[in-house]
Amino acid sequence: MDKIAWIHLEERRLLTARNAGRDRFYLPGGKREPGESDLETLVRELDEELAVSVDPATAAHVGTFEALADARTDGLVVRLTCYTATHTGELVPSREIDEIAWLTARDGDRVSAVDRLVLDHLHDAGLLD
Repeated sequence: MDKIAWIHLEERRLLTARNAGRDRFYLPGGKREPGESDLETLVRELDEELAVSVDPATAAHVGTFEALADARTDGLVVRLTCYTATHTGELVPSREIDEIAWLTARDGDRVSAVDRLVLDHLHDAGLLD
């Protein structure tokens, strides 16, 4: 499964969201629509999920991370390509999002396996508490 995610840090904490009926938080973003580039996906998903506009010209690739999908027994691998980018607008969760949270590396048990890799990477780089 190929997904695109936004890395947004404030005060050494990482923005995450939790969908209705789910236990785990995830990095904002989502699956690519047919024919979309990474940045087109990022712009669309962040508008849908958080009502913010992302400037693709400011996007920087942070890394690509792979891990087995949580709660799956078929060996599905999630490939998460992550970008930073500046945004305009206030973070306003959509109806599908129950909660946003600012996590640190100590919150690895609150996210999926692939997101845990991102937390570890950001912590090792000295960007995340």
